[in-house]
Amino acid sequence: MAEFTMELSDEQKEIRDWLHGFAADVVRPAAAEWDEREETPWPVIQEAAKVGIYSLDFYAQQYFDPTGLGLPMALEELFWGDAGIALSIVGTGLAAVGVLANGTDEQIGTWIPQMYGDANDVKLAAFCSSEPDAGSDVAAMRTRAVYDEAADEWVLNGTKTWATNGGIANVHVVVAVVDPGLGSKGHASFIVPPGTPGLSQGQKFRKHGIRASHTAEVVLDEVRVPGSCLLGGKEKLDERLARARERASGGEQVRNAAMATFEASRPAVGAMAVGTARAAYEVALDYAKDRRQFGRPVIDNQGVAFQLADMRTRIDASRLLVWRASWMAVSGRPFEAAEGSMSKLFASETAKQVTAQAVQILGGNGFTREYPVERMHRDAAIYTIFEGTSEIQRLVIARALSGVPIR
Repeated sequence: MAEFTMELSDEQKEIRDWLHGFAADVVRPAAAEWDEREETPWPVIQEAAKVGIYSLDFYAQQYFDPTGLGLPMALEELFWGDAGIALSIVGTGLAAVGVLANGTDEQIGTWIPQMYGDANDVKLAAFCSSEPDAGSDVAAMRTRAVYDEAADEWVLNGTKTWATNGGIANVHVVVAVVDPGLGSKGHASFIVPPGTPGLSQGQKFRKHGIRASHTAEVVLDEVRVPGSCLLGGKEKLDERLARARERASGGEQVRNAAMATFEASRPAVGAMAVGTARAAYEVALDYAKDRRQFGRPVIDNQGVAFQLADMRTRIDASRLLVWRASWMAVSGRPFEAAEGSMSKLFASETAKQVTAQAVQILGGNGFTREYPVERMHRDAAIYTIFEGTSEIQRLVIARALSGVPIR
């Protein structure tokens, strides 16, 4: 078990500085263009693959860092560059986490490499959980997976929405209902291999922010996948469903496949939010030092200086909550007070607040696309929405603290 420390190792600092350089030299110069185009920034992803950032090896190195700080540190730097492009680079990771959280060793070894491809043939993956009528309410999920025993195949039907890389991905990880009577406990995750008939892209969304990241519906029409594509395997699923039926009759709760993925990813989303907030704060700080009004720098005004002080304090506090949750996860410590949700909640709200303050400090300039805080403010809105809204995070925290199924 790694001891907790707030000091990065020399190796971690080297990686951080390398990532920061990539974000500054490659990501930021391209940010405005791809935000306007609202298209997947393939050239930037390919450049990330060439230098080793977009790769299974790099992701695994950070994900399995024994201190727990590798992944949040990496995400903060990339999202400091630009949220939309960074999400295009790391979006495959959510699908990878879905396989890591629920798959067998053989499935992990088979499918995660296919999610990334290589520097000469870049691939993407998509995690498909949300539906038009089932976002935070995962129990309302309607996508069905029915087992065809004679063919040893699962047949998937339904529509997924808000899927990052949905429809353009090489590999899709789909959460579906296998036992409707168990509600959210009757879900399972499936791999849909490349080129599987019946899977198609539905509506591509035009978004308020993170516009360089592809978000779309995924339509599943009689999609047949081999039995081996059920993450964890059928024996494990049957055992889990049997336990769920027993515990449901006794009032106990069992986590489902989608929730296992979201629990693992919430501190990561917090790290993304920290990166965006830090970027906006730095722009505002530099502007306040350089901009002169009434014969003196804007930062000489207490009202502006105090805002910057609050912004930096919230950013640092957010990072500490993210690092604590990440360390707890890698150390095997349970989130007894929903520390993972705490980190996402506080960091997400901080990103919205700090980017709004940055726009205000820049005044009219902050409201134009000539300065990046306008884009950062739009991007920050997503952190309080995806992978569990702020309201859902508060609900999770309140339930953990009280032990009461608050609704």
